[in-house]
Amino acid sequence: MRIVVTGRTGQVVTSLVERGTAAGHDIVALGRPELDLADPLSVARALQAAAPDAVVSAAAYTAVDKAESETELAHVINGAGAGAVAQAAKALGVPLVHISTDYVFDGKLDRPYNEDDATGPTGIYGASKLAGEQEVLSAYPEGSAVLRVAWVYSPFGGNFVRTMLRVAADRDEVSVVADQVGNPTSALDIADGILAVVTNLAANDDAALRGVFHMTASGEASWADFAEAIFAASETHGGASAHVNRITTTDYPTPAIRPANSRLDCGKIARVHGVALPDWRGALETVITRLQTVSA
Repeated sequence: MRIVVTGRTGQVVTSLVERGTAAGHDIVALGRPELDLADPLSVARALQAAAPDAVVSAAAYTAVDKAESETELAHVINGAGAGAVAQAAKALGVPLVHISTDYVFDGKLDRPYNEDDATGPTGIYGASKLAGEQEVLSAYPEGSAVLRVAWVYSPFGGNFVRTMLRVAADRDEVSVVADQVGNPTSALDIADGILAVVTNLAANDDAALRGVFHMTASGEASWADFAEAIFAASETHGGASAHVNRITTTDYPTPAIRPANSRLDCGKIARVHGVALPDWRGALETVITRLQTVSA
């Protein structure tokens, strides 16, 4: 299958190229200047020229804090841009998987969020991603699946795992927030899940396969728990480690408010698509092993 993914260098894009190619798919990554989410005409032209069998909408404005001061740009890219991708996929008559985020919720529930829970983003990034979901499902409900992911890390690009390892190389202690909880999820596993969903969409026009789904690793952790697991795995492989000082969100203020609870209930995607991502601790071990091998 020829799968076109928007973006060139993001964690999900890079992982999808790796996993998809290994699975025998032709993965084509499209980004600027050929495909610019701020330019709907370029989106339509680029996707038409690429002649995909399916499209994965992964490109996005992801600077969570910077979005607070770049509201219009975030909404243009994450909202209208996502809609342009959906319109182009519809025109081509091919299935679309759109990647969204846990930031569409306010984080106030005392349990994992399911797809029917009310949204309520606390910042511009989350609001722009929610707008993107709405644009996609409004433009192409019969052909689209929206996958909400969370706490993404991988061997590629900038992410929490790589940041912690870099910090530990220079410090003996690091302060990490302990009162925000979520599901750390490897982009490599996200890529496998995307491929499964794309395959299902291409093979079956059942409406139940479309709509919104949550897709994260099993298991949960706070950021502090996650950091401790990173250092433990790194130390096992002879890499950098540090002591974690557990702090509160108020101890580490940021321009954007992070959800205290980012946990997502992934029961629906397991039932409907047969997708269940592995536990985050095993996935973390895989990523750490790869990073340590590269740096050795």
